[in-house]
Amino acid sequence: MSEVDDSGAPADPSEATAKLLSMFRLAPEEPLRTTEDVFVGRTVGPETPRVYGGQVLAQSAIAASRTVAEDRPIHSLHGYFLRPGDVTQPITFGVERMRDGRSFSARRIHAYQEGRVILSCLASFQVPQPGLEHQERMPEGVPAPEQLPSPRQLLADVDDPRARRIAFGRPFDLRYVSEPIFLAPAGAREASTAVWFRTFGRLPDDPVIHRAAIAYASDYTPIEPILRRHGKSWTEPGLAAATLDHAIWWHREARADEWLLYTQHSPNASGSRGLACGRIFDCTGRLIATTTQEAMIRLPE
Repeated sequence: MSEVDDSGAPADPSEATAKLLSMFRLAPEEPLRTTEDVFVGRTVGPETPRVYGGQVLAQSAIAASRTVAEDRPIHSLHGYFLRPGDVTQPITFGVERMRDGRSFSARRIHAYQEGRVILSCLASFQVPQPGLEHQERMPEGVPAPEQLPSPRQLLADVDDPRARRIAFGRPFDLRYVSEPIFLAPAGAREASTAVWFRTFGRLPDDPVIHRAAIAYASDYTPIEPILRRHGKSWTEPGLAAATLDHAIWWHREARADEWLLYTQHSPNASGSRGLACGRIFDCTGRLIATTTQEAMIRLPE
């Protein structure tokens, strides 16, 4: 088990960040009988028994970005999770160059394992341009992340494999503004959750890395406002939950190694599915990104 200091960070933050960056280093591969650009990535230090969805989203964003001019940052990614991924197997990313216009580029990305698609994405890129600007305001009165405990501090002494994965398996420091629902229902039955997040260690200055890291972290908690609304926790007996699709729009540049506030709410749950919408702000109140996610959530009758 990793050592933890009084702040809830690992004794060597660079180790957790190095694992994240190693997953972001995709190896180009010569395509066979295809015009797609092909890259191969891996899972390093898996957080869960299956490939974490945010990892494949982030790797897809990086693979697609490798086929676009540097002056065209990714501004949106829409992905459908089709099959669970195997953490022991490499992931092959095929990128189709759908369009390169004067201002926008579009890419289709398929993530494969053993010849089967596990994720299908569309990504859009744009040359930065001036135009109209407005944004939702950051919520007021939110406690600073330094005032909140980390999952490592909350769960370090809990003898449960799921708690261990949350406490020690993630390359991000998450600080819950809402009371966490790791092991039991907590707080009011509200369809909302808010967390601060950042990587444990410093990241390179490459904007592609930071946008990918934000996508990676954006898949951690969208299911939680749905569970919270119904008084459920991650350890609810018989709970089966999985992300069906996830979309993220990046609005402004930000660093993923500096604190970001992720607010989420669920407008609907029906038909064994739940929808969550999220907003990501930096510490100055700028709206950095918006997310939506639909998940399958099943409970015993």
